[in-house]
Amino acid sequence: MSWHLLMLNVTVKDGERALLTRNGRLINVLAPGQHRLFDPAHALKAEVFEVVRAEFPTARYAVLKAARPDLAAELFEAVETKADEVAIVSLDGRPLYLLAPWQTRVYWKVATRIDVERIDVSRDARIDARHLSRIERNPRSTIVTETVVENHEAGLLFVDGRLAERLAPGRHAFWIASRKIEVKHIDLRPQAVEITAQEMLTKDRIALRVTLTAFRRVVDPERTVATVPDVDAWLYRLVQFAIREAVAGRTLDEVLSARAALDTELRDYVRARVADSGVEVTELGVKDVILPGEIRELVNKVVEAERVAKANLIRRQEETAATRSLLNTARLMEENPLLLRLKELESLERLVEKVGRIDLHAGDGQGLDALLTRLVRIKPEEVA
Repeated sequence: MSWHLLMLNVTVKDGERALLTRNGRLINVLAPGQHRLFDPAHALKAEVFEVVRAEFPTARYAVLKAARPDLAAELFEAVETKADEVAIVSLDGRPLYLLAPWQTRVYWKVATRIDVERIDVSRDARIDARHLSRIERNPRSTIVTETVVENHEAGLLFVDGRLAERLAPGRHAFWIASRKIEVKHIDLRPQAVEITAQEMLTKDRIALRVTLTAFRRVVDPERTVATVPDVDAWLYRLVQFAIREAVAGRTLDEVLSARAALDTELRDYVRARVADSGVEVTELGVKDVILPGEIRELVNKVVEAERVAKANLIRRQEETAATRSLLNTARLMEENPLLLRLKELESLERLVEKVGRIDLHAGDGQGLDALLTRLVRIKPEEVA
């Protein structure tokens, strides 16, 4: 836009329109081309706008519509939404804008085809697949919320704080205009809950610490959400109470020796109290029993003394068995001379194995028979 002498020169390109005003009042709309306007007082002004897939300020549109409703209807498409209504605006067949309730947007329609699809969101909060494919994904959107329920999860849909339904695994989207939408994800897989050690007293007033491990899984998500705000924290406290009660009623020896009975008692105690909460405790057991240093040393000494006593008992039993075996052997040899002679020869054989050389000097009339009959005798000959 420029002035030359008394003329105003305005150039409007393709894809543009110019609003011509005199002293601030709209008088005409200039199409693409070169325009020369007589303006001796410089009272004319041309404001150029992009009109291809473009918006027009809403406030300016309201003023223009009041002054020139014919031009407003010819140039613009105004989209206004009501309460509980959203609109998908498509420019030349391409969905580009999503309008929330009570919103107004104005678009140039001189070079663009404007299509508007209005959706009543008061009847159903769920967004169908056809609409979901046409709206823009925006994590910070105040109109649409999306969530994905995994195969191992249960998705509980709450509308304005009320449980509406349980969602199947998959992707879900909802209109959040004029309502509060919340989806709680409940993991249905078994979970391990570690109960850390806390000091407690046994029946015989000995301090110790016990660590436990519990495995739980949610079997009724609706009931669990309605009764338990935090499953793991609730189960943690419940197991703590159970182990304190079980340890306080037992001595240290009973705690250390009856681990299986203690685990069974804890499982029964906890399962009876979680039965109505939709949570199942599959396993619960004592992992470690931690004793103070001086108590641990005493226990080690007792265990060591028990092992020594057991070893001595086994050694005495073996010695008794060996003595009994020798006595039985002696009785057999006393009753059987041939067996005694074989024992004598066996002793001679062991003796010869340790001797490198033997010089034999026999008297007259004696020889090898003297060696075999008189050299080794266990039982002395009877005197006639």
